[in-house]
Amino acid sequence: MTFSTDIASIWDKIDRIDPVAYGQTRNYVDGDVTYLSPYLSRGVISTRQVAAAVLAKGYKPEEVQRFLQELAWREYFQRVWQQLGDDMFDDIRVNRTSLQTAALPAAIAKACTGIEAIDLGIEKLYSTGYMHNHLRMYTASLVCNIGKSYWKLPSQWMYYHLLDGDLASNTCSWQWVAGSFSSKKYYCNQENINKYCHTQQKNTLLDHDYSLLPTLERPEALLAQERPELRTELPSTPLPSIDPSLPLHIYHNYHLDPSWRADEPANRVLLLEPSHFAQYPVSKKVIDFILALAKNIEGLQVYCGEFSEIPHAYQVPSIITREHPAYQHIPGLKDARDWMFPQVNRYYPSFFGFWKKASPYVQKLSPAPLQTAAAY
Repeated sequence: MTFSTDIASIWDKIDRIDPVAYGQTRNYVDGDVTYLSPYLSRGVISTRQVAAAVLAKGYKPEEVQRFLQELAWREYFQRVWQQLGDDMFDDIRVNRTSLQTAALPAAIAKACTGIEAIDLGIEKLYSTGYMHNHLRMYTASLVCNIGKSYWKLPSQWMYYHLLDGDLASNTCSWQWVAGSFSSKKYYCNQENINKYCHTQQKNTLLDHDYSLLPTLERPEALLAQERPELRTELPSTPLPSIDPSLPLHIYHNYHLDPSWRADEPANRVLLLEPSHFAQYPVSKKVIDFILALAKNIEGLQVYCGEFSEIPHAYQVPSIITREHPAYQHIPGLKDARDWMFPQVNRYYPSFFGFWKKASPYVQKLSPAPLQTAAAY
């Protein structure tokens, strides 16, 4: 599996979405999913653009509610981070796991749990940078609720490898599974995995009735632990060349929208700060993907360094970027993100509280995309 990085191919994926089939099959590993998550998480496209493109085909919102809700989940997690800030990286509610370790089961890191679908999913994560959402939930449940590991390091391990690594979605999803951001923990058994992954395994460590799973002792297969080395290798880049007479437009790893202020003369810099990636490390595969997506932005200079080191940064007429919790320290104007539901911007302790407030605005979503693949 590979992910194209040119903007025309990305919009072609949007054009080919079947939101009805998505709603019916998305939980299956071979379901009709969109594979748009890497572009959404990197800010190349927005949830509103995708929703508008689907509605432009004539679907009524109630026909594709499941699809719209999945887009809204991503927006909801971003709002959680926006409102909670760094508190999102600790237990949002209360941790309900009987913890026995803060490390990662070695069997997870080595993809040898004995659960065929999970092991194959981890191997594909390493090789492609992608894992189906259902497999992410299975993996997190096995780690946290069967292996009794604290969610934090395992979530960082998964984020490190994901091309669509979204700190809000990844962190909140792991906490949702572990029960620290939900009313209960999420469990899966072998029967459920077999159904959605088309396997036929029996007698595995998850081959139990759901009622028994919370009572199980930590299985021997998950006893060995390790702490994977998570370190980002940024390329060496020269200082950007800045024209002090022009505004400075800052892009980052969550903001790679080629249409953003595209008609304005400006210094355009993709900022990859070592301090950010020291705190939230990602693999070389992820960095290479970000750099490939950045090629869609005309006149963009890549700079791997701190904002404070950009020449003339405080002499330009203005500094502009897009709002994001990870980049609040960048001075200047911060444009709002392209939200589906800009009206719903407070913290809700559950997605369903968020959706209850958002659903009245579904009918008001624009049925016309901001741009189409034909424009490229």
